[in-house]
Amino acid sequence: MQVQTDERYAAIATREAETKFFYAVTTTGVYCRPDCGARLPRPENVRFFTSTAAARAAGFRACKRCKPDAPPREVTNAALVADACRRIETDEAAPSLKTLAASAGLSAFHFHRVFKSVTGVTPKDYAAAHRAARVQAALRGRGSVTEAIYDAGYPSGGRFYATSDARLGMTPKKFRAGGMGEEIRYATAACSFGFVLVAATAKGICAISLGADAQALEQKFLGRFPNADARPGDAAFAATVAAVAAFVDAPGRGLSLPLDIRGTAFQQRVWAALRAIPPGRTASYAEIAETIGAPKAVRAVGSACAANTLAVAIPCHRAVRQDGGLAGYRWGVEMKRLLLEKESAEAPREGWAEDAKRIAEDGDDDLVWPEFPNAGDDELKW
Repeated sequence: MQVQTDERYAAIATREAETKFFYAVTTTGVYCRPDCGARLPRPENVRFFTSTAAARAAGFRACKRCKPDAPPREVTNAALVADACRRIETDEAAPSLKTLAASAGLSAFHFHRVFKSVTGVTPKDYAAAHRAARVQAALRGRGSVTEAIYDAGYPSGGRFYATSDARLGMTPKKFRAGGMGEEIRYATAACSFGFVLVAATAKGICAISLGADAQALEQKFLGRFPNADARPGDAAFAATVAAVAAFVDAPGRGLSLPLDIRGTAFQQRVWAALRAIPPGRTASYAEIAETIGAPKAVRAVGSACAANTLAVAIPCHRAVRQDGGLAGYRWGVEMKRLLLEKESAEAPREGWAEDAKRIAEDGDDDLVWPEFPNAGDDELKW
C-alpha cells in the first residue's frame, strides 16, 4: 500500500529517520532524506520518490547536508560503534573516549551519544563490562586471581577488588570456587503454575524460578554455584516462600520483600522498566528500549530479559515481539503464555511507560537495588 502524500509530508515535518522514501524540493532542485535538518519546504513545492535514482532521473541533485546517496545514518553509526567495540576488546588498556572519538572522526560528545544510542551503554561501561567478562573467563581457568585481574586490563588489583561484588556477585576467590562460602537459603512450594523455587542471600531474594518439577528446579539452581553454602530454608524462611508463591499467583498484590538484584547498569534499567508494566499489559522489546532511552538497543533488551533470575518479580514475561508474539522465556514459552493468560484478567493500568522512565531515572524505593554497574555484559558484544 502506497503511503499517502500528507503522511509523508508529516514524516518530513517530524524528521522520521525510519521512513523509507526521499523527497525533492522544486524551488531548490535538491532531494533529501525525510530526516534532513534543512528548512521545512512548503507542501506544494515537495515531490516524493521511492529511490534516489528516481530523484536524479527527475533532474534533482543530492542534498549536501543529509547526503541521501550515502548509507543510512544508522548503518554508518552501527559500523563506527562496531569498530570502537572491537578496539575496546583488543587493546591492552581501555582506550580513552577522546581516542575512540578521533578514530571514528567525531567529536567526543557526539561519539559518546552515538555509542550509547546503539549499544544502550556508555563506552566506559562497555569497556568495564568487557574487562569484567575477561576476569570471569580467566578465573575459570588456571593461574592466580591476581594474574586474571591484570590480564583483563585492570591497572591495579585494588581497583578491581573495590567493585568485585558488583562485577562477579561475590569475591573473585568465591567465584572461582563455585560460590564457596556464599550463604544461600532456598525452598520450593506449589503454585498455580506447578512449583516455585525461592532462594535468598542475606541481602534479599536472589532467585525465583518456575517449573513443573520441584527437584529439577533445585538441581538447576544448585548447579549455578555447586560449592556455595546453599541449604534448605528453615521454618522462618517458609513464610518468605509462601509470600512469593502468593505473589506469583496474584502479581497485582505486589511483593514487599527485599530483592538481591545483581546485574549490569543496563540490565537494571531494563528490569526497572519491566517492573513498571502492570499485570495484564505487555510491551515490545522496542518499546522498552525506547522507554529507557536506548531505542537502538532492542537486542540488548532481549538479552537483559533472558538474564533475569527473578520470575514475575521482574516480569520479563510481559516483554513480547513487535507483532505481539511470544519470544523466548527463561522458564519456557508455555510458562510465559500461562502467566500472561492469568494476568489478562487484571485491569490494565495506563501510563506504564512514564512510570518506567521515572524508575529508570530515579530508582525504585520499594526495592533493594545494589550497585552492580558493569558485571559481565557479554550480550552487548557485536
